[in-house]
Amino acid sequence: MTRVVVDVMLKPEILDPQGQAVADALPRLGVSGIESVRVGKRIEIEFSGAPDLDQAREIADRLLANPVIEDYTVRVEEPAA
Repeated sequence: MTRVVVDVMLKPEILDPQGQAVADALPRLGVSGIESVRVGKRIEIEFSGAPDLDQAREIADRLLANPVIEDYTVRVEEPAA
């Protein structure tokens, strides 16, 4: 089985209220020096054979991400050693 990972993030020009909420909470936890936080999502797709990256990109473009406001990357995840 081969795992393909799709990472979806809001485009840089889109406001990220969830990321802002995390950034605002960090000082209360004693964390400093953080300039900004962006929150995204990770989707894992497991192929039974060789991964089809074109198919994974189509899935991401049509179902997993909103291309108007989100960017995504598709990559094969290497098995842990």
